[in-house]
Amino acid sequence: MVMEHVFGSSLSLQSGLVPRGTRAVVFDSIFEVFLLLGTLVGVVVVGYMLYNAYKYRFGSGNGTVDDERRPSLGELPSGGGGGRKLFTSFFMSMIIVISLISWTYLTLLYVEEGPSAEESLDVEVEGYQFGWRFTYPNGHTTDGVLRVPADTPIRLTLTSADVFHNFGITELRVKSDAIPGQETETWFTADEPGTYTAECYELCGAGHSYMSAEVIVMPPDEYQEWYESTNGSQSVESTNSTQSSGSANSTQSVENTDNSTQPAESTTNIRVSTVSS
Repeated sequence: MVMEHVFGSSLSLQSGLVPRGTRAVVFDSIFEVFLLLGTLVGVVVVGYMLYNAYKYRFGSGNGTVDDERRPSLGELPSGGGGGRKLFTSFFMSMIIVISLISWTYLTLLYVEEGPSAEESLDVEVEGYQFGWRFTYPNGHTTDGVLRVPADTPIRLTLTSADVFHNFGITELRVKSDAIPGQETETWFTADEPGTYTAECYELCGAGHSYMSAEVIVMPPDEYQEWYESTNGSQSVESTNSTQSSGSANSTQSVENTDNSTQPAESTTNIRVSTVSS
């Protein structure tokens, strides 16, 4: 990679500054650093603003300048040390911003590269409407359940059998697209045994909300025992979530006919003419 060639020496020199470990540790570290610096900058700016608002409040007598000392257009004020404060604050701000951007980039570069192939467990993931299929290195395939050892880097190779999907495990800070005809890679590491939920984060059809899988993190010795017992077989392990199938409800309309008839009234007008003789 070009970035690895350019920043390879920087990564080795700054390995102590760039956080290492699981994806959760790395992203939490980035969040904490930005939160701390943002809070610090906010406190300094608001505090300095309140200080000047109180110092130069109306009636305090501060801030009044004689006409002779008032700077002309384009002239720097003489009271600021010839602009040294302005340029010093600008230079310090530039150093902080550039350092923060460089640190964040090197940290995300570590996340993008991930662990080496020698120390990771490779699992192929295939998304389909509406479930996930996992294939292990020995050929064993499971549907709906992914079993991995704890404290071991897991490298996932994702693809899709039909439409666009997105595989994500929120607690482990992992999320990647599953695209038909293409392969994408991501990785994660779970520190402790437990059960997590992998869901689809790309709208993919009527059953999208039910497209999930269980991620069971096992102790390494228990996982090794389970893995050796699979022998490359294929199994379907169902999760506790159930999928609801939509059924069409037919409605019938009944028309009531009033068969009762009302008698019709006929009126006969008789004109009587009287003939007088």
